[in-house]
Amino acid sequence: MVDDHTAVNNKALELLKKLNVTPQDNDVSRGLATQSAEAQAKLAKLSGAEFDKAYAANELAYHQNVNTALEKTLIPSTENAELKALLETGLKIFQGHQEHAEMLVKMLQ
Repeated sequence: MVDDHTAVNNKALELLKKLNVTPQDNDVSRGLATQSAEAQAKLAKLSGAEFDKAYAANELAYHQNVNTALEKTLIPSTENAELKALLETGLKIFQGHQEHAEMLVKMLQ
């Protein structure tokens, strides 16, 4: 999962450099960053099976949020064909992560 996210992020950074674009914070990115910080703080207080369950649930929720943002906001509003293709590729990869997180949550119940 980490390798997939790193690869997509690196491709995005390469494309932004190629297009000479500087990313800007927006409501979606700020919301995801806030949710991430809150989740990390909660997880830091847990251990063992309690951590495992909370981590899996967080991964599921995070991928649901990211995939929704990609599908409903970012992809439809993107005009650049290269960026749109990258976002669509990322969505497919992250949908697979979401499915794995769903399975993990069920296993840990």
